[in-house]
Amino acid sequence: MSILSLRNVVKQYHNHRAVDGVSFDIPDGSIFGLLGPNGAGKTSLIRIITTITGADSGEVFFDGEKINANSSQKIGYMPEERGLYKTMKVGEQLLYLAQLRGMTEKEAKDSIRYWLEKFNNTGWWDKKIEELSKGMQQKIQFIATVMHKPKLLILDEPFTGLDPLNTNLIKEEIHAMNSEGTSIVFSTHRMEQVEEICKDIVLINQGKKVIEGKVDEIKETYKDNLYRIEFDGSFPQDLNSSSFTIKSDTDKDVIIQVAPGHDSNELLSALIQKGIRIKSFTEVLPTLNEIFIKQVEN
Repeated sequence: MSILSLRNVVKQYHNHRAVDGVSFDIPDGSIFGLLGPNGAGKTSLIRIITTITGADSGEVFFDGEKINANSSQKIGYMPEERGLYKTMKVGEQLLYLAQLRGMTEKEAKDSIRYWLEKFNNTGWWDKKIEELSKGMQQKIQFIATVMHKPKLLILDEPFTGLDPLNTNLIKEEIHAMNSEGTSIVFSTHRMEQVEEICKDIVLINQGKKVIEGKVDEIKETYKDNLYRIEFDGSFPQDLNSSSFTIKSDTDKDVIIQVAPGHDSNELLSALIQKGIRIKSFTEVLPTLNEIFIKQVEN
């Protein structure tokens, strides 16, 4: 089942087609990566999903029905350009934003206090946003995004400007919310960031979908039959053959490519027959960034 489905979505700005016939599904309960370089069309897609703008053509379905003005009440969106009012106090700003999401004053206050306690910052209520550090402001922006318990949480470059400690803190909250049933969309141009977080992705470039699917399956599809071997002693250079090619080597390891029609068992057997003292034998899978570059260059 999908929490969100896009069908042939198009968005045109003057002479620029920001979204060009994009279709994909976000599985319910998933942590989903919306990936692509800057200018790929990710933000335009997000604005359509959150009903900030409308698609010129195509359809978007959210939580079982066609997206509409009420859909935003079930969606939390943290944009890359943070939107806090600098001179407002933390408590009154969060209270205002919560009530815009349809929460009662009591529901809002209870939720805000819960999140401030969770981040060990109950003393922030009467502080102005401009008095907080950038990392603290990021936390307040995160609270503003999640305090109404959205079914779908969209995070656009959520770790920008955060130190490692606060990055891990937000990651922990992402996983905690997901374990409780929240579907999460993680939008970024930093593809290496999502490999440890997302199981499913869509890759966008120049407004078009390039790749869609599960991260593990995508890597399997685009792998180059490369294996890293760590060893003790010396490594024979005569292993190169029509079956195996040494792609790189150091004093401690080599990367070998297995030719089509051959497999890793043949390589391992050949290494053992050569008397090589193997410490580790690992398949080298491509990164999402490497896969994207190959797809764009083709």
